[in-house]
Amino acid sequence: MSESVLVLRLAGPMQSWGVSSKFNVRETEGQPTKSGVIGLLAAAQGRRRSDDIEDLLQLRLGVRVDQPGRLQRDYHTVSDYRGVPLPSSGTNAKGQQRSTSPKKYTHVTKRYYLADAVFVAALEGSEDLLATLAAAVRRPAFPLALGRRSCVPAQPLVVPDADQILWPGGLDTVLAQVPWQASAWRVRRATGPTVTLPVVTDDPAGSELAGDVPTSFEPGSRVMRSRPVRSAWVEVPTGVPADGARGHDPFELLGG
Repeated sequence: MSESVLVLRLAGPMQSWGVSSKFNVRETEGQPTKSGVIGLLAAAQGRRRSDDIEDLLQLRLGVRVDQPGRLQRDYHTVSDYRGVPLPSSGTNAKGQQRSTSPKKYTHVTKRYYLADAVFVAALEGSEDLLATLAAAVRRPAFPLALGRRSCVPAQPLVVPDADQILWPGGLDTVLAQVPWQASAWRVRRATGPTVTLPVVTDDPAGSELAGDVPTSFEPGSRVMRSRPVRSAWVEVPTGVPADGARGHDPFELLGG
């Protein structure tokens, strides 16, 4: 069965790709995690949290950072609508959560997001599976999210190759071929004919580890395992001539 590559453009006002964050501090990685991308694909297909995802985990993932975005912290408070004290993280002998002592009625939580970021996520695998996934992403069964349910992706997500949905060739080749997906304002600020972008790909011989592979999405048995990855750089055309000359843009000085 032939191998192909499905390319997704992951962009939106806010993204948050957590791995091990719990309780009152919810952090984000600097780029999409394998758990987050696989979760998006599973949601598109209408899979439940208890459904098997082993076929999706076999897909080889590569992520290219086209626009890193800005780290933002969101301030939250949590209270019980019944006006009762909040539970603590500790439990009693019966396994029930204890109340906070002294009683606490409001928790302050910190949640981190990436604002105005754009990523290219490429998945290499069998053509049949990827074609099914592409169709699901274009007409998803469940709402899609960029890491957290509150982070809605911009459309369209699927980046086609000319007249076909999937890209031929290997993952590394495709990540160097996909046009720069940065926002229009970022492209206007390019000063040279190419831009150098960081890439992280699944690689059995990789010297780094990413602990973001889920064994399951079922809340009671969600455990992450590691995957070997390799970091690299690719050069992608910006559309700016080599001499830096470009057409007149009356809005360029406004920085929009």
